[in-house]
Amino acid sequence: MDDAIRKAGVLIEAMGWIRQFRDRYVVIKLGGSALEAPESVNSLLTDVIFMETVGMKPLLVHGGGKLISQAMAAGGIEPRFVQGRRYTDEPTLEIVSRVLGEEIPASLIGEISRQGGQAVRLSGPGSNCLVAEPLRLEGDDGHEVDLGRVGHVVEVDTGMIESACAEGRIPVLPSVARGRDGELFNVNADTAAAAVARILGAEKLVFLSDVPGIYADRDNPDSLLGHLDMASCRGLIADGSIDSGMVPKVDAALEALQAGVKKVHIVDGRMAHSVLLEIYSDTGVGTEIVL
Repeated sequence: MDDAIRKAGVLIEAMGWIRQFRDRYVVIKLGGSALEAPESVNSLLTDVIFMETVGMKPLLVHGGGKLISQAMAAGGIEPRFVQGRRYTDEPTLEIVSRVLGEEIPASLIGEISRQGGQAVRLSGPGSNCLVAEPLRLEGDDGHEVDLGRVGHVVEVDTGMIESACAEGRIPVLPSVARGRDGELFNVNADTAAAAVARILGAEKLVFLSDVPGIYADRDNPDSLLGHLDMASCRGLIADGSIDSGMVPKVDAALEALQAGVKKVHIVDGRMAHSVLLEIYSDTGVGTEIVL
């Protein structure tokens, strides 16, 4: 009986958040090490199905850099990175299109279906709601560097997303976009997720990481920062507390907030039901970032 009462208490705590977020978009970025742990992925997808069931409009935006690198190695292609971006020539784009645009979403959609939900792929080869332009970067010499078929998202066909959500289907968006003349581009999943959240006016943007969130001191596990504003984030980047792979996530988060996204969350994708705990509980389990 005590266990049943505790469960009822959890539902009552969640009720206010469920009511507040009903009919709101939440964009969840999945990638990196989280994709390599099937149990973690399945737990996340359970969370996403729950969110759709109680009236939210969740979207999954995913990358898959490690799986692409593995497929390139199997094909005898040496990965090459330019300013942190994967140089994408035609053979690389073919692998990106297959692994990122077809194999990974097929697996995610299959598991969503197995758990009783519905999902649809809305980017990658074929139908694509993400519109991209070539990414232009300058090298140290001031000249534009050659990235191949690397782009950045500039538009989103929101009608495709709205229709899928109205039909009770969870949109799955691989970070593969199309140019205005139809060519495919490899795009960064963090910035793609931020662009989708920004253009949709999402309530929340959630980055699944391989750490619980942002720490004041990375060597002190008790220094997890549950709440940050933009100024604090910039200070932590300046003093080196936020560095390496966390910087692009935080930069994308700040850009999304400035464009109207209400909150950005960074949570541990390896923790069971971390997304539900972050969104539908009073305390949360990761780091939330606000204006």
